[in-house]
Amino acid sequence: MNGAESLVHTLVNEGVSVCFTNPGTSEIHFVSALDRIPGMRCVLGLFEGVVTGAADGYYRIAGKPACTLLHLGPGLGNGLANLHNAKKANSGIVNIVGDHATYHIKYDAPLTADIEGVARPMSHWVRKARTSMSVSADAAEAIGVAREPPGKIATLILPADTAWGGAEQVVCAPAFARRPPVSAHAVTVAAKALSGGGPSACLLLGDVGVRGRALELAGRIAAKTGCVISSEFNSSRLERGAGRVQLMRVPYVVEHATTTFEKTTQLVLAGAKSPVAFFAYPNKPSQLAPSSCHVTQLAAIEQDIEAALEAVASELGALNTPPAGVAELSRPALPGGPITLEGVGALLGTLLPENAIVVDESISSGRGFGSSTAGAPPHDWLSVMGGSIGFGLPCATGAAVAAPDRKVILLEGDGSAMYTVQALWTMVRDQLDVTILVFANRRYQILLGELADVGLGEPGKNAYDVLTIGRPDLDWVSIAKGQGMEAGRATTLEELAKEFKRGIASSGPYLIEVVT
Repeated sequence: MNGAESLVHTLVNEGVSVCFTNPGTSEIHFVSALDRIPGMRCVLGLFEGVVTGAADGYYRIAGKPACTLLHLGPGLGNGLANLHNAKKANSGIVNIVGDHATYHIKYDAPLTADIEGVARPMSHWVRKARTSMSVSADAAEAIGVAREPPGKIATLILPADTAWGGAEQVVCAPAFARRPPVSAHAVTVAAKALSGGGPSACLLLGDVGVRGRALELAGRIAAKTGCVISSEFNSSRLERGAGRVQLMRVPYVVEHATTTFEKTTQLVLAGAKSPVAFFAYPNKPSQLAPSSCHVTQLAAIEQDIEAALEAVASELGALNTPPAGVAELSRPALPGGPITLEGVGALLGTLLPENAIVVDESISSGRGFGSSTAGAPPHDWLSVMGGSIGFGLPCATGAAVAAPDRKVILLEGDGSAMYTVQALWTMVRDQLDVTILVFANRRYQILLGELADVGLGEPGKNAYDVLTIGRPDLDWVSIAKGQGMEAGRATTLEELAKEFKRGIASSGPYLIEVVT
C-alpha cells in the first residue's frame, strides 16, 4: 500500500464517497489509487471553480463532506472564490492538493508555490503531509475537521513522494462532534426578550434554524408571542413551500432593510448574525437594526440551534402551540405575455415541482420570487452565502450529485454563469437532473443598481461598457449545445412555460435562455 492508497481507503472508510476533481501530474498516484479502490465516485470539473463550488453544493444537500482534488498552488488558487462561498456557507470540504515531491521543491520548478499561503485564507485547517506513513492520519484529522459543526474546510497538501511512498496503516477519523448546548441563562434571556415584544420583537434564524424541526419551533414561538420570525438574506439551505413556516427574508437594499427593522426593539439571534449591509454606502448605515434595538444571542452558529429553540418554546409554554405562518398550497395562474420578473416568479410558483432544490444566483432578477413561490410544493432554496459570483452552476452540480432523485432548478444570471460555464459540460457528462434558467439581460444589472445607490447617477460610456455584456450578445442556446446540453430560448412567458415544462420532464440537464 502506498500513501495515495492509504488516503483513498481513509476517505472511503469515513463516508467521503465523492471526489470532485481536476487533477494534474503531481496527483497521478492518487488518480491511480482511485482506480484500484472501490467506493469513490469521481466527478470531473473542467475548471477548479466548478470543483470547489460543486463540493459546496454537495455538502448543503448531503450533509457530509466530499473531497476535492486540485493541482498545486495555481489549481487551488483557481478554486478559491467558491471556497470563499463554501466557507461562508459553513460547508464541510476536504481539499486534497497535490504538490511537488519534497526533494524537488528546492529547484523552484515553474509550478512551485506557497500552497499553505494560498490555502490558509479559505481553510479552517491546513497541513502538508510530511511522509507517506503520515498521510492516512493526516487525512483522518482533515475529515474530522470538515465534519465539525456546522462544517469546516480542511486542506491537505499531498507531496508527490508521500503519495507514491509506502504506507502501513489506515487511521480512523475522530468521532462526530456534537453541537454544544446553549446555556440556561441564554434561553431565559431570549424567552424574556420575545415574550412581551409582539411584532416589535424579531427572531432572526440562520443555518439549521431555517429548516426541519427548528423552523417549526420558531413558528410555535411566533404564534405564542406574536414576534416576527426572519431569515438572513441568504441561506445555505432554506426549507420553504406549502406546509412549512414562512419567514420574512431580511431585504438586500439598505433602505428596505432599515424600514423593516425600524420598529424592532428586541432582536434575538439563533444561528444568525446581527444584520448588516452587504456594502458600505455614503450616508447609509452599516448595521440594519436601529441603535436602540437590544440584540440577544440565543445560539451561535456552532451551537445546538434546534435544542435552543426547543428550550425557548418550552419556557414560553409554546411546545404544543400550532405554528404561525404555515404556508398553504397556492398555485398562481399561469401567466402570459412579455417576460417580466413578476411573471417569471408567478410561473415558478405555478410549475415548481415537489421536493425540488432551487439554487439561486439570479442576484437582482430573483429578489422578488419569494412571495410567488411561498405556496409552491415543499422545496429547498440554496443561495450564495459569500457573494462571490460563479456559484450557481457548480452548486447545482454538487446538489444534483448529492440528490439524484430530486429535480434541481437553477436560477442564474448571464454574467455570473460565464464565470463557471464549464459546469454545463460536467452536468451533461454525468447526466445530472438540472433545469437551468439563464436570465439574459446582457448586463451586470446589480452593478448598474449599485451605481445609482451610491449617488453617481446614469452611467457614461466607459461605465456602461464595463457594466454590460452585450456587443456581442451571448448566445446561451449555442453555448449549451456546444457542451452537449439540450437548450431552448424564451422571449415570452408562454414560451418560458413550454421550455420549463420540457426541462422538468427531462431526466438530464436542460438550459433555458430567458431573454429579459
